[in-house]
Amino acid sequence: MDLLLYILSGAAVGLAVGLTGVGGGSLMTPLLLLFGFPPHIAIGTDLLYASITKASGVIAHHKQKTVDWKIMGSLAIGSLPVSAVTVWLLANYFPSPESYAHILTHSLGAMLMLTAGVLLLKGRINKLHHSSNGSVRRFLEQHKYRFTVLMGALLGFCVTLSSVGAGAFGAAILLILFPALSAIRIIGTDLAHAVPLTLIAGIGHMLLGNVDYQLLAALLVGSLPAIHLGTRLSSRLPNRVLQPILSSMLLGLGIKYAFF
Repeated sequence: MDLLLYILSGAAVGLAVGLTGVGGGSLMTPLLLLFGFPPHIAIGTDLLYASITKASGVIAHHKQKTVDWKIMGSLAIGSLPVSAVTVWLLANYFPSPESYAHILTHSLGAMLMLTAGVLLLKGRINKLHHSSNGSVRRFLEQHKYRFTVLMGALLGFCVTLSSVGAGAFGAAILLILFPALSAIRIIGTDLAHAVPLTLIAGIGHMLLGNVDYQLLAALLVGSLPAIHLGTRLSSRLPNRVLQPILSSMLLGLGIKYAFF
């Protein structure tokens, strides 16, 4: 019965991801915590889950030439080493997963709130950037790749600790630093960066013993077909209604894990 529940849960999250574009980590990790999985298992399993489910999307975006590989590489230069160092710190400075569980849950809560904020205020973020002082825009333009590496490092740290942020937060960074980039190229580039980041972080957690392989298989069985179904249905359903509802839910869960 538990296995069936996990398959159905994977299907539900996959459907939501396909319908709304909200990152799977934002939904899956809190769900696994609600099921009673300890934070390190929920986050470690979800990271590998994310790397596998996002991979097919990257292939599709690459074929459509909607990935800016230079920007993706700049993000990866910052994120991948920091992700590996974060795993090393967990392995060498904490005696057991239970001893860093509070760090994981508080990080998860903070990233859920940040993700919800980005989703709810996405339009305002774009307008704020375009209405900002000209000197600020010129400064960002001159140093955009340096800031991209720096923001990639921040993403590497946050995603490794929480499994959340590679999607909405990463897209918001690209929106601010590369306003001329089309929406589809922001999505493709962000997705292309999310795959190696979640894979490296997931392998790190796997080496720490933080992955439940039976759970991972069940989630994949349910989610992979559901993501494709959700993507097909997304054009027929009111995403402008669904996304704010999900964002509000993520905000509530973020407050719960960050402060309680």
